[in-house]
Amino acid sequence: MIQFFNTLSGRIERFEPLDSGEARIYTCGPTVYDYPTIGNMRAYVFEDLLKRFLLFMGYRVTHVMNITDVDDKTIKGANREGVSLEDYTAKYIEAFFEDIRTLNILPADHYPRATEHIPKMVAMIRGLLSKGYAYEKAGSIYFSIDKFPNYGRLSKISLEDRKVGVRIDADEYEKESVHDFALWKSRKEGEPYWVTEIGTGRPGWHIECSAMSAEYLGQTFDIHCGGVDNIFPHHENEIAQSEAYWGKKFVDYWLHCHHLVVNGEKMSKSKGNFYTLKDLVQRNIDPATVRYLLLSTHYRRMLNFTFAAVDQDRAALTRLKDFVYELETRSFRDQEAEEVPGLIEESRRKFIEGLSDDLNISNALAAIFEFVRKANILLAEDKIGKKNARVLLGLMRSFDQVLAVLPPGKDQTPPPEVMKRIEERERARREKDFALADKIREELMKKGILLEDTKEGVRWKVTK
Repeated sequence: MIQFFNTLSGRIERFEPLDSGEARIYTCGPTVYDYPTIGNMRAYVFEDLLKRFLLFMGYRVTHVMNITDVDDKTIKGANREGVSLEDYTAKYIEAFFEDIRTLNILPADHYPRATEHIPKMVAMIRGLLSKGYAYEKAGSIYFSIDKFPNYGRLSKISLEDRKVGVRIDADEYEKESVHDFALWKSRKEGEPYWVTEIGTGRPGWHIECSAMSAEYLGQTFDIHCGGVDNIFPHHENEIAQSEAYWGKKFVDYWLHCHHLVVNGEKMSKSKGNFYTLKDLVQRNIDPATVRYLLLSTHYRRMLNFTFAAVDQDRAALTRLKDFVYELETRSFRDQEAEEVPGLIEESRRKFIEGLSDDLNISNALAAIFEFVRKANILLAEDKIGKKNARVLLGLMRSFDQVLAVLPPGKDQTPPPEVMKRIEERERARREKDFALADKIREELMKKGILLEDTKEGVRWKVTK
């Protein structure tokens, strides 16, 4: 049984998708006005863990992640640089995709861009006007939250806190600002605009996700994810306009991940603790270590990023890599250890139980490291046979279908340029030119290739 903490109900609930064996997920993607931070990546890695686990458990997953390429921030940035909105956002969209590839995040099935779905938004706004949930004022169109009595269920905000008669045009605002919000903003000087049947202007931020999620996932779908900062106003407003328009429940399960802080403080450029993934890679931190760090704290807990934590997680990940390396390269005997089948079954069960409990990654990782510890004892006692090694490796690879932190399996044949240098080193060793041999070894180590001299010959493994 898989269960998640549902922000909407405020409790742990059994996951029961609308269609058996299928999970439809919408995750809030980037607003492409700047380069993604590791805080942004924390949310994307959490969502990838969720998706990978559902796939691991046999679900068919349809995943939609939006790209907000028109809003207050993107327009301000484009105007500041004196370029078109499309040209301004293009470099940040490219950076986003580069980062998710680097972190081994599975691609979504759809990446709808706001600017490509204006007609769908206009249709929703027209419908909200006709149903009496929206009104026009000075060319802009607003959602009237007092017409939607269930407003505040997700964020636990009361309509009594509403400032009557006040409306707001800004896309983002503070929690205490319970105002009518903009669905459509009238044309303003220096802003992009669309000529439509509801007027000339541009959409508000919140209507984008309602229109695009319905387009790809239907009027009601299973899971909506994002950071806790999205709960209000963004997700609260999505619920209001979607349920008012469609007349049915919008989303069954709302999952939100907590913030990432750096050394206990909010990330800020002025404090010098503002990091992108590229910043960390330039510090020679392996992206797999970054991914491991981002997923190894439960998604509903605040993640405190420190470089000491990076070192600890690098060591933990190295332990897993070394275990896989031994299974892939060591020579094994023919006789099999009878303890292995039971170890496999127990470890897999505990791993699944951990992640089934609201993605309890701590329990899942504990199951993996206990498995590695026990298997290493058998390895040290030379009890592992060839078939044992294959099934142990197979379990580790199945775990990594969810974690996605291990190097890919290889056929033990190094790339041609690496093989050439290894052969040159072996020749130097035979000729007792140990200075050259050490030089080649250091050269390959800097490239992430570690050489080990054993009685069976030289072995190699990828370290980064």
